[in-house]
Amino acid sequence: MVYYVCLGISILLGVGGQILLKQGAIDGQTFVAQMLRPHTVGGLALYVVSALLYLVALRRLPVSVAFPSVSLSYVAVAVLGNLAFHEPLGLPQLGGIALIVGGVVLLAWT
Repeated sequence: MVYYVCLGISILLGVGGQILLKQGAIDGQTFVAQMLRPHTVGGLALYVVSALLYLVALRRLPVSVAFPSVSLSYVAVAVLGNLAFHEPLGLPQLGGIALIVGGVVLLAWT
């Protein structure tokens, strides 16, 4: 059970990292300025912690379950991108989200 919790937290931290990186990219005048923004540094830090927790999860979970589960982060990032940054979330994106969720469900069932 602890390994599934580590996987879940890893996914959530990865989503948070992605959102922070997007925020850090906004109004970054140069690449160096973007890299030094607190949002960018925080996003990269979340990715590091996410990767460490993912390694813990892989100790007991099959990679055939763990890695597809990470794709659920695409769903969360798409929804949060729409809410926070007004990025498109139309029919094509919703169709892709449905396919991702369906694929994860199929893999979890087998």
